[in-house]
Amino acid sequence: MKFHNKIALLMITAFELLNNGCKKLLEEHPQSGIVPSFFNSPAGVLGGIAGVYNDIRGAWGTEGFSAEMVAGTDEHLAGASATGNGIPYTYNGLNATNFGAAWAIAYTDINTLNGVLQYGQTIDLPDATRKQYLAQAKFLRAFWYFYLVQTFGDVPLHTEFITVPSQADSRQSVADVYVQIIKDFTEAATDLPDKPTAPFLGKAATKPVALYLLAKAYLTRGWLNNTQADFQKAYSLCADSIIAKKANYGLDLWQDYGDAFNPANDYGKETMFVSDHSIDPKYGLYNNVPGVTPGPGGAASGGAAQNLTPWFYIWNYPSNSGINSFVQGGVLKNNGTSVMLRDAANGRPYIRTRPNTAIGPNTGKRYVLDQAFADRVNDSRYDNTFQKVWISNTAVSNTTAATGNQRGISYTMTVGVDTAVWIPDYEVAGAPQFNGVVPFKGIIVPPSLWSNTYFPSVKKFMDPSRGANFNDPSTRPVVMYRFSDVYLIAAEAYFKDGKLQQAADMINVVRQRAAFRKSNSAAQNAVAVAAVTITVADVTLDFILDERTREFYGEWQRWLDLVRTRSLIRRVKDWNPEAAPYIKDFHMLRPIPQAQIDRVVQGPPFPQNAGY
Repeated sequence: MKFHNKIALLMITAFELLNNGCKKLLEEHPQSGIVPSFFNSPAGVLGGIAGVYNDIRGAWGTEGFSAEMVAGTDEHLAGASATGNGIPYTYNGLNATNFGAAWAIAYTDINTLNGVLQYGQTIDLPDATRKQYLAQAKFLRAFWYFYLVQTFGDVPLHTEFITVPSQADSRQSVADVYVQIIKDFTEAATDLPDKPTAPFLGKAATKPVALYLLAKAYLTRGWLNNTQADFQKAYSLCADSIIAKKANYGLDLWQDYGDAFNPANDYGKETMFVSDHSIDPKYGLYNNVPGVTPGPGGAASGGAAQNLTPWFYIWNYPSNSGINSFVQGGVLKNNGTSVMLRDAANGRPYIRTRPNTAIGPNTGKRYVLDQAFADRVNDSRYDNTFQKVWISNTAVSNTTAATGNQRGISYTMTVGVDTAVWIPDYEVAGAPQFNGVVPFKGIIVPPSLWSNTYFPSVKKFMDPSRGANFNDPSTRPVVMYRFSDVYLIAAEAYFKDGKLQQAADMINVVRQRAAFRKSNSAAQNAVAVAAVTITVADVTLDFILDERTREFYGEWQRWLDLVRTRSLIRRVKDWNPEAAPYIKDFHMLRPIPQAQIDRVVQGPPFPQNAGY
């Protein structure tokens, strides 16, 4: 959410009141909490909402939360530097003490929003403005409860502002929580504007975003209960209330799939909702900004509310791109001077998560290459998702006498011209030093040599704007929801209601967009569109899930997609050889954080999810 400059100072005060990390405030007021009087003014209400938007940054885009959303699925395997004890990449050791950091954020924010809703009804504002403020609060409360109920099942349901600490708590049923979620999203959609309106600028909550999440809530509840009415509401909201009115909302798909990830389009027509990140050190945790006093956060760190998304999916190209690397025992061995240096364009390698290109235990195929992105000719999404080429950024010389140089030539890498590393999506004879019989100046890493060390990087989140300080976090917004998901949610709901032609029509909108390439002629694009267009016979659950991989790879969706469709266990056992031996039926829910259980010492004990 972007605010007008005229309320910037107001927001600083609000953020300080809501920031649990402000040691000075906590030291002076050890009993501190937001009291009802805080919400008796427009500034207090706006500050409460701003604080919740700020807290979303502590989840989406951060390391642990991002792993929770994508790891241990059919799409992803652990990288060489995946942290922890395989959690949650393999489910081995997943327990209540090492999971659920967003739980505390969510309930702190829910209480703040309850205060906004309880005391903000009478603030001195024009009716339309007051309604928008309260609609923002309802949206955000439903947003957090939707995350909680999908992740943990039965959860505490609080709709009153808590001012007195309590050591008692209980879990309410999933059904009751969904009733509240649907009520909040419905009421929020009534009073939110069609497009972002001051002071909630950028890509904060609007009517179509509330309608989209309402549709997704209906779809998710429908899967739980197999309720046709919920599926019908989901596709009706998507088709009739959002897609049919997309011009009113300023929403649409880019012609080119890759344009959705151009930093210049982060706030463009396809983006629906984001978590903002700012280069301004007053609002962001960043350091060494040219011409600006260094911010409080320093360089990127896993525990801060920073957007580190670009770095999770990058292999260690500066250290493992030895110019004379060779194959031994079927494994690529790093050897010789590196042909790459770390730079802003190629990002900071965390090596946490890699694409699942291992052989599936029950399929005999590689999920990313052989299944999800099998058509890499007519469908542009593999090329727009993964980086395959690294252009030399250092003039490394290589002589015929250099240890391991089998090429028979001496040369110097030309910066900005020569390909230092090529990670093709097909086998190349002679790799890593030859392309067939032709000496290759850099190294070639085909799929047979991919591992937890060598793999194509995800490029759609990259942020080259940091200049010399390329170790700092990204200041791009985390784009949480895109307009293409409205089509695929509608398709899934149509599928569940047995309307396969309508499902195919919705899927084809997304697929036909993916067929477009700027480098193609009109005739070539027409051929690609025809090749990717599906029929009713193609519409299955697995096809829909594969389509969601193609469209949203890495975008904080996959674990929730598989849980919603009751497909997690089957798909992991089919495709993920790392997690398949450990995943159990109870992993369809995450463990309740132990800290929550320990705090409940009055009344009945707080129950843990089965299996944990």
